[in-house]
Amino acid sequence: MSVSPSRLFDLSDRTALVTGSSRGLGFVIARGLARSGARIVLNGRDVSALERASTELEGEGFRVWSAAFDVTDEAAVDESIDRIERDVGVVEILVNNAGVQERGSLEVVDSQKWRRVIEVNLTAPFLVARLCARRMIGRGRGKIINICSLMSEIGRRTVGPYAASKGGLKMLTRAMSVDWAGYGLQINGVGPGYFLTDMTRPLADDPEFDRWVKARTPAGRWGDPEELVGAVVFLASDASSYVNGQVLYVDGGMLSAL
Repeated sequence: MSVSPSRLFDLSDRTALVTGSSRGLGFVIARGLARSGARIVLNGRDVSALERASTELEGEGFRVWSAAFDVTDEAAVDESIDRIERDVGVVEILVNNAGVQERGSLEVVDSQKWRRVIEVNLTAPFLVARLCARRMIGRGRGKIINICSLMSEIGRRTVGPYAASKGGLKMLTRAMSVDWAGYGLQINGVGPGYFLTDMTRPLADDPEFDRWVKARTPAGRWGDPEELVGAVVFLASDASSYVNGQVLYVDGGMLSAL
């Protein structure tokens, strides 16, 4: 029996946990999932920032909860997911978005900063996904979306730790698919290109870097954060029921060009 296209992308009454979603791309992703009908659980460590984000989304009429926990703390993650599933609903959609960046050429990068990037960008998605997957496997259903990066495929000077972590996240996404697809889970990634956010505004305001991004990107411009939402909703919905272990790059064509 065929399903109408509108229902394929309908997330009504599904609970989505988006890590690192009090601001930036994570917040935009959470709002996009809410627009498709999902109950949203925002996550971050800054309680005040979470409260502001929740208030903004509630003001738009969405159902929003917040969960303040450190994604690198396995015990805190486990406790928080238990609380979310008890108080909000079973987590059917997980978006691993939380991430950090430490810049510097590899010969001078501090080893503690290296470990922090790997811990937040690679180990934490493993920990959060594993704890969610254990519950999803028992239900025979679940969506896990890892926010990768252009740096999952290519490098650039001074971002070695970040590139290593995001390259690892791409392969972790595939490994999760291999292990968990047989239980009814779909695990995929989204790889953003250069999007204009509060965090990237200083880069866009640098005339040299701005010219480089626009010249390097076939679309000739930075991405609008809203342009990332469709890819995430697709991977979170029934429309992607046979998509597994893939990374969908949303980059204005950058990876296609020399």
